[in-house]
Amino acid sequence: MFMRVGFDNDKYISMQAEHIRNRIDQFGGKLYLEFGGKLFDDLHASRVLPGFKPDAKISMLKSLMDEVEIIIAINANDIEQNKIRGDLGITYDEDVLRLMDVLQGMGFYVGSVVITQYSGQPAADAFRHRLNSLGITSYLHYPIPGYPSDIERIVSDDGYGKNEYVETTRPLVVVTAPGPGSGKMATCLSQLYHENKRGVKAGYAKYETFPVWNLPLKHPVNIAYEAATLDLNDANVIDPFHLEAYNKVTVNYNRDVEIFPVLKAMMERISGSCPYQSPTDMGVNMAGFAIVDDEACKEAARKEIVRRYFQAANDVKSTGMGQDQVDKCELLMNQADVSVNDLKARSAVLLKEETTGAPVGAITLPNGEVVTGKTSTNLGAAACTLINALKALAGIDLDADVISDEAIEPICELKTSVLNSNNPRLHSDETIIALAISSATNQVAKQVLECVDQLRGCDAFFSVIISETDEQFYKKLGMNLSCEPKYELHRYYHK
Repeated sequence: MFMRVGFDNDKYISMQAEHIRNRIDQFGGKLYLEFGGKLFDDLHASRVLPGFKPDAKISMLKSLMDEVEIIIAINANDIEQNKIRGDLGITYDEDVLRLMDVLQGMGFYVGSVVITQYSGQPAADAFRHRLNSLGITSYLHYPIPGYPSDIERIVSDDGYGKNEYVETTRPLVVVTAPGPGSGKMATCLSQLYHENKRGVKAGYAKYETFPVWNLPLKHPVNIAYEAATLDLNDANVIDPFHLEAYNKVTVNYNRDVEIFPVLKAMMERISGSCPYQSPTDMGVNMAGFAIVDDEACKEAARKEIVRRYFQAANDVKSTGMGQDQVDKCELLMNQADVSVNDLKARSAVLLKEETTGAPVGAITLPNGEVVTGKTSTNLGAAACTLINALKALAGIDLDADVISDEAIEPICELKTSVLNSNNPRLHSDETIIALAISSATNQVAKQVLECVDQLRGCDAFFSVIISETDEQFYKKLGMNLSCEPKYELHRYYHK
């Protein structure tokens, strides 16, 4: 049994690009597209829609390359507070520069950076000076008193009119950001206001992959979206405006539904009318039409919901906060008819832990086989489990030694005697390096090493919270990692 594909990535890219082109034409040749979620490395989408490639959205934009200009928005308050991207561990302002490097490296034209909610924050001034020194054009957008309820003030020269007008040259202006709350929508609407005053026809649309508007409200793929945004407290809802306008049930999420009357009033004031009758109308997402195996997507989404539960539970264990998110995730698991026992790797881990009394890990291979590993003299549980999985993929006996002692022992010695580590055992990344060294003279080790790419998309589970080093390496390999919410040792500090 191999991983089932439930999503046609090529169909999605083709449909999505065509739909966006049609939306550009609808507005007379200029569209500001608020781009929610991740432009690339969308691993959540690839997990719940098996077949969706993590770079699908950026591939779609590449098909529109000559028409696209990108604006990156960042909230001045996030700069001032050194807000961190949890998945990357870098600040939002650093991520702006990273995004620019990546996007320009792909050939995209990144026109400028907009610093939103600017009110003289010193850190924002410093960041703008840094942008200027790098030759990056930046603009300031300001807080508007009464936002978002005081429509008359917002859509006036004292509101959007005070914001600096962003010079753009292409028909499709994609507005993206390091994370939520960066001011993407306000940037788009501010531009509409300025374009309208200049007599330029322009429109606004929103591109969010989730929730998938044409799937049922309680479809596991949409429930998985709620599980992924526990910290934002998002909730999927039936779009009441779409139901009233078209007598058709569609799904949106609470924040878009709540803001729609305000957004509609703003657009009516800017251009005299609003082209949208609902938040669903406003979106351009075609993902639901590219699902080719609904059951495969349901199964994948249910697994993701369980992983999100363990992620939330681990966060509570490590920080002492967020129990409400764990409780909400338990409700979502009930809605999706799934439990923590539905991860095959977890069942294998708990069974082996009972017999060994040591930290244990398990990986579910693409063919459904579950391979386990435990802490040994020279290897940690994460390293041992990884090597056993690679052996199984290569058809090598799990008891066979594929890494020479000559490769392992110097690393263990270095860790303790030079780097002052209390733990001589190898982490998973160190183990792969040792395997690579051994592969130079050992054909079996080379055979095992060549199977690394086959681990992408596999589920891994551990009986304890593994080290940050091992966690990051498993993620680099593209594996779906979960851990039982407990530590191997009773300590107060676990970094």
